[in-house]
Amino acid sequence: MSRPAPQPPRVDYGSRAYWAGTIKMGLSKFFLLRALHDGPMHGYDLARAVERMTGGCCSPSEGALYPVLREFEEGGFVTGEDQVVQGRRRRVYALTAAGREAFRVALAAWLEATDALRDCCRGFGTAAGRCRASSRKDRCHD
Repeated sequence: MSRPAPQPPRVDYGSRAYWAGTIKMGLSKFFLLRALHDGPMHGYDLARAVERMTGGCCSPSEGALYPVLREFEEGGFVTGEDQVVQGRRRRVYALTAAGREAFRVALAAWLEATDALRDCCRGFGTAAGRCRASSRKDRCHD
């Protein structure tokens, strides 16, 4: 009995874009908490703060940003208050005590994960060296 021909994968695991997107999805909430840890911000400033802190690697769009902020607000991790900022009505977000605790827990988890990643990838120095040699933006947008 013959086997059916293999089907092409639904996900291109050999694509740098796939892995960069997966990593960004996992880190986006962390980066938003981190930016708000510096102080209250409205959405546009928050997106620019994340872009700055990641060297342009992560630049949240409105379509990605506001659903997460709504989720944070509904969960009690941020407060949102309508204010007039530079003559424009804006919703300004601030971390609550629960949001600061969520950031602390997320930071510990991500640091543990990055340590584990570094440890398990020892010996793959050539690939890691190429990554470090390229610009941050290139690494994230290939």
